[in-house]
Amino acid sequence: MRNHVVDAVMGLCVADALGVPVEFNSRKSLKAKPVKDMRGFGTYNQPAGTWSDDTSMTLCLVDSLSDGLNFQDIMSKFKAWLIDNDYTPHGEVFDVGIATRQAIKKFISGIEPLNCGGTSERDNGNGSLMRILPLLFYLQSLYGTDFQEEVEAFEIIHNVSALTHAHKRSQIACGIYLSVASMLIGNMDLRIAVDLGIYKAVEYYKQKSEFLTEINHFNRLTEEGFCNLCENDIKSTGYVVDTLEAAIWCLIHSKSYKECVLMAVNLGDDTDTVAAVVGGLAGLYYGYENIHKEWVLQIAKRDYIEGLSKKLHQSLIDKNIKKLTAFIPYFENVSKEIVCHWGGGEKLGENHYSMPYPMYEKALDDFIQAVYKSNLINFSYLEVIEQHGLNGTEEMKAAIGDADLELTLAILTGYIRQERFCDGLWQSAVEDETFLKLLRRMEGLIALG
Repeated sequence: MRNHVVDAVMGLCVADALGVPVEFNSRKSLKAKPVKDMRGFGTYNQPAGTWSDDTSMTLCLVDSLSDGLNFQDIMSKFKAWLIDNDYTPHGEVFDVGIATRQAIKKFISGIEPLNCGGTSERDNGNGSLMRILPLLFYLQSLYGTDFQEEVEAFEIIHNVSALTHAHKRSQIACGIYLSVASMLIGNMDLRIAVDLGIYKAVEYYKQKSEFLTEINHFNRLTEEGFCNLCENDIKSTGYVVDTLEAAIWCLIHSKSYKECVLMAVNLGDDTDTVAAVVGGLAGLYYGYENIHKEWVLQIAKRDYIEGLSKKLHQSLIDKNIKKLTAFIPYFENVSKEIVCHWGGGEKLGENHYSMPYPMYEKALDDFIQAVYKSNLINFSYLEVIEQHGLNGTEEMKAAIGDADLELTLAILTGYIRQERFCDGLWQSAVEDETFLKLLRRMEGLIALG
């Protein structure tokens, strides 16, 4: 089953490591000697494959979210990184932002987590943007892909940013970034996904009076001409708006993970963070399997990073499957006569009638919404079903008993999404117990580990 957490985290980490040796190098110097491969030493005198605070703090969040959202725990893990050298590639912290250090020091002194981040205009470095990506998967486990429709989702984003960067500009940057990231998972055209992600987030902030004075700082992202800006118009500094713009610009001006992250690194200046921010997006879009293998093999503690990522992925999958399997008693006892009523059919004129349409009882609607508001939708369901050689609903139903998790979720997704083309499909899935069989299969797979 596709693990988007590994896609994103390894995408971020590899790009981070590419940028570490040349951090603070000018764009002009990198034009003369561009980064084309994984390098060692340089700015921090670290061996090739060494990642920085960008990845370290991302891993802190990955590890913490595996046990749910707990601001105290996240800050405790930031402290363990800064003070005890946990979550580091070689047992040493060699790079940390000023605002981040100050926030962690406040936490150590006893200040509550959500009061630690700086709130002045000068506190708008990219230190929360660079580590926020794992939160996407937690939000999708609660609200589905379209988390932008939920006020609570943005509040969570803003709070996780505020642990180190509490100014509204940094919070908006994190919101836009995660909105774009969420659109990259759904097999959508890259440019359309980026534009839609930006649009959804900006529309949210335009409706919130407390953000109106800040959203204008992101106007360039919404302008039609942004994609036509030349490299000289793009800044790659540590300022959060510059970093977000540079990352999105590199993503839409490249056609592969490799091209994207090298473009970001060779912009110069804050090379590791700009590359890490866009590397996470590119990893999501192109997939871990399309990251240059030689780069991956050089990454310090690669197994450790993948292990933490897989742990988060599995914990979120398990949590959502348990939410769905809670509907098993409903499907075992539901009266098939009342699960669906049909509306429509009214006479609209001579020889003209309105189209009939199904109206499902609330419990079934609740189940459908629970599926949508989870991270279990398989956007490649048609391809997965085809790969297993299944043709038609009868073959799919027959395959459920032996299906792995990927196929089980692909069949479930097919039934959920195809209702729009086949009115009454959900009714039939209740009547022939397809939904019940799918849930029992998921329950069995979780029990098997």
